[in-house]
Amino acid sequence: MPYFVVRPEVELFATDEGTGPAVLLLHGWAGDGTDWSPLAADLIADHRVVVPDHRGHGRSSVPDGPYDAKTLAADAATLLRACDVPSAVVIGHSLGGAVASALAVEEPDLVDALVLVEPAQGRHDDLLKPALEAMRADPHSAAAQVFATFPAPDSPPWLEVWRRRRLAGTPLRVIADVYEQLFAGPEALGREAVGRSYLSRRRCPILSIYGGASPTFAAWDRALPHGPHDEVVEWPTAGHFPQHDDPAGFSALVRRWLSGLGFG
Repeated sequence: MPYFVVRPEVELFATDEGTGPAVLLLHGWAGDGTDWSPLAADLIADHRVVVPDHRGHGRSSVPDGPYDAKTLAADAATLLRACDVPSAVVIGHSLGGAVASALAVEEPDLVDALVLVEPAQGRHDDLLKPALEAMRADPHSAAAQVFATFPAPDSPPWLEVWRRRRLAGTPLRVIADVYEQLFAGPEALGREAVGRSYLSRRRCPILSIYGGASPTFAAWDRALPHGPHDEVVEWPTAGHFPQHDDPAGFSALVRRWLSGLGFG
């Protein structure tokens, strides 16, 4: 059954394929689970791979809200339990990285390890202020400007057309609400001031992967408390979507790290 009721007003579309150690793949803002198709196709050979669309995205229902990372993490926790998955490696991209971290803090028994790809965290308030003002004034135009910064230098044109089309199909209030609740307010996990203390509560192994345009965020991540198995990797030739820029290399990196933890 591809639809799961996680709240009375929220149905998540999700796929559940393969057998072996469980992996939960969480996509980013204005995307959907197809963002993970290259990695999912590789992992399904020897893992159980669960791939949802967040509320308000893809084929999932579009409630009035909320759209903060903790709420999306609660959705993911309910989904895992509905699928009888006792725990999983959680891999999150961008917004999905913030959701994955929230899941690790709020539901630590569900998370074996985290792989965070260009996670939406560590943004300083001074940089966020103009972006938030632009998003409040014209969500679609502001989001399009953000998306224009995502490609790697050699990203194929069809990939950017695909991403823009999905952005255009995401409800404007979802675009605006997700951004607002991730980067504004006293509990916004994307803010540097909030994220530092909150993310320090994670206790599982963490692999963080950053593209070539994110050295500041990679450095901020390295300054967080880390355990003996944690790694922060910078990928100079990748953009905001390393899993698309080099699918084979990305899968190899993830598999190498997971093998070191005993997850295959």
